[in-house]
Amino acid sequence: MTANSPSEVKIEVEGLNFFYGPVQALFDVAMRIPARQVTALIGPSGCGKSTFLRTVNRMNDIIPGARIEGKVLIDGRDIYANGTDVVTLRKKVGMVFQKSNPFPKSVFENVAYGPRIHGAAARPALAEIVERSLRRAGLWDEVKDRLDASALDLSGGQQQRLCIARALAIGPEILLMDEPASALDPRSTARIEDLIGELRRDYTIVIVTHNMQQAARVSDFTAFFYEGQLIEFGRTKQIFTMPREKQTEDYITGRFG
Repeated sequence: MTANSPSEVKIEVEGLNFFYGPVQALFDVAMRIPARQVTALIGPSGCGKSTFLRTVNRMNDIIPGARIEGKVLIDGRDIYANGTDVVTLRKKVGMVFQKSNPFPKSVFENVAYGPRIHGAAARPALAEIVERSLRRAGLWDEVKDRLDASALDLSGGQQQRLCIARALAIGPEILLMDEPASALDPRSTARIEDLIGELRRDYTIVIVTHNMQQAARVSDFTAFFYEGQLIEFGRTKQIFTMPREKQTEDYITGRFG
């Protein structure tokens, strides 16, 4: 099912089927994800949320036997078309994973890593990018005096915000988040949620979350997946208060899942 057409569509998915070898994981998914909004993907474990998320930056390409049918368009261009530069795509589509995964390098080098790969070699330019990205991730004031310290010495919540800064440093337009707060304590989770609220002004954010209260708090749109199918997609308030599909209502009210 598709939602009402938002005014500006950033990601458009048409007839998406996805297979892990002979096993089909997504079935005929169609969705129009709006620009500079937060879209939450909800549903029980194993329903296809993370698989769908990884189709948006072709992260599934690295899985042997993975195969896709249908289209995923960003700004009207099919990212699975022949000749697509995947490196350029992943510069445009940043990703933050469930478990914070800082490199065993300094705080500075973690954030500078992506820009350096993409050609920003001069130290003054890198320093500016690093500071801007850490500020955007709400971490600058906490680490500005320890940029040369190991990122592994940061707390779990700080490490996750560092990973967000690292994703922002390459200048993406889309930010994918796969349960970014599931391993964090409530205070760190609140910081991440506040950060998502601030970033939505400039980025299109798609977040997988198993926490329905979190989806209700942070998102503008919500997609409910079940057994590889997109059951319902619409504005978050509508999904949580007046879902059109009984499966959606049953899941949100705790009758299953």
